[in-house]
Formats: sequence, C-alpha cells, structure tokens
Amino acid sequence: MARKRLIIEMGMGIDQHGQEPTIAASRAVRNAIAHNALPGVWEVAGLSHPNEMIIEVQVAVPYPEQVREEEVLAVLPFGRKTLTVESGGMIVQGRAIPELNDKNDEMLIAIAAVTVLIENE
Repeated sequence: MARKRLIIEMGMGIDQHGQEPTIAASRAVRNAIAHNALPGVWEVAGLSHPNEMIIEVQVAVPYPEQVREEEVLAVLPFGRKTLTVESGGMIVQGRAIPELNDKNDEMLIAIAAVTVLIENE
C-alpha cells in the first residue's frame, strides 16, 4: 500500500531546568500537535479510527542518545507511531538552581516535526 502525507506539524520544546533531553523532545512534540484538529482523517481519508493513522516523529535535540523514546511517543494519543531522534536543537546558557535539580547551567531546546500519513491503495 502507498503512504500519503496528510499533515506535517512543527514544534519547539525547552527544558530550562534539569537538563533532560526527553523533556525538551516531549514538549516539542506536544507543541507541534497542540493546535490542530484532523477532521480530514475521517472526512477525506476515510479512516474509521485514529489508530489507523501512521505518525512519524522526527526530533532534533542535544544529547539524543539520552532520549527515552517511549516517553516522547506517549505524548501522541493515537496512531502507529515511530520516532527518529537526531543531534540538533540548541543549548543555551541559563542559570543552575539546585532546588530544581539542575546539573549545570544548560537549557536544552528541541525541535520536532510530526508527520501524519495514511495508507491507501
């Protein structure tokens, strides 16, 4: 079956304290999907359930090897989901606050692209 892209949404996420790339990545994905509705999934593509969507997520974040994939994908409520994580995003000098579990002064910024695809014959 051929896959066709229905929508691509982009987002940004930041972990200001704690230096957790998973948190920055999850926030970027949440930001990407925060302001959309997909009536075309039913009205145009003819899917009967949102779990029939194919969702491909790409995230660029500092320290990609530390990203916990299942936590990032858990942001998405439906679909057959995959995640590709790559090195990117940005590290910005912040201020370490011990009470917020900071390890250093880094703020981590992630960017994400969430692509919704459908299969059709």
